[in-house]
Amino acid sequence: MSITLITGATSGIGLALARKLAQQGTELILTGRRGERLDKIKVELSKSTKIHTFTFDVSSRKAVEKFLNAGQELLPRVSALINNAGLACGADKLQEANIDDWETMIDTNMKGLLYMTRAIVPYMIKTNNGHIVNIGSAAGRWAYGGGSVYCATKFAVRAISESLRIDLLGTNIRVSNIEPGMLETEFSLVRFGDSERAKKVYEGVSPLQPEDIADTILWALSRPPHVNIQEIVIFPTAQAAITNIYRRS
Repeated sequence: MSITLITGATSGIGLALARKLAQQGTELILTGRRGERLDKIKVELSKSTKIHTFTFDVSSRKAVEKFLNAGQELLPRVSALINNAGLACGADKLQEANIDDWETMIDTNMKGLLYMTRAIVPYMIKTNNGHIVNIGSAAGRWAYGGGSVYCATKFAVRAISESLRIDLLGTNIRVSNIEPGMLETEFSLVRFGDSERAKKVYEGVSPLQPEDIADTILWALSRPPHVNIQEIVIFPTAQAAITNIYRRS
């Protein structure tokens, strides 16, 4: 039986997708940094399907290598890898930004995705079957002030996705890049570290919800084997472009 592996599964898109896949009876490997949350999610979803959880940070190469050793009996059965783990830190101008924030975003959004993809793709090549879904962002297409490094990491996700498709040409492995616009998760709270400031991001707007993106991923995964959904950009109706947002008064 095949397995779907979801990184960053403790909240947001990752958790919403895990719940939907569990309802379908899909066996899951869920990873995240917060062990207590993973434990609770495992209890919840194990009522519907078989759940395997691993607590580690994808930005750590050593932690990923340790995961590979611990999961070596499961990983050959992974048919879908959802590279969901990611974050933004701060929204300062480049000349004023905290360099530690840059390191965190680059390590998680770029290197973490690369580590996990490099780890799983060889198994998929052996079976000549698989689907990699990268969670990018509309910020990977259109940059904005205060987002230089975050945008750069999501531009990188787009580039990695495009290059990987070329590298895998001739196999049955598919690569999709899902790029949400304004999405209400813990994203803004993590970015600003301030609940009040995070709330203001969504004031007067009906933003996308994690379930909206989870439904989109499910649709991409369920296409016939000869169909690859290359990229999908998703905005809420109130957002016309990356910085053009209508807010109700």
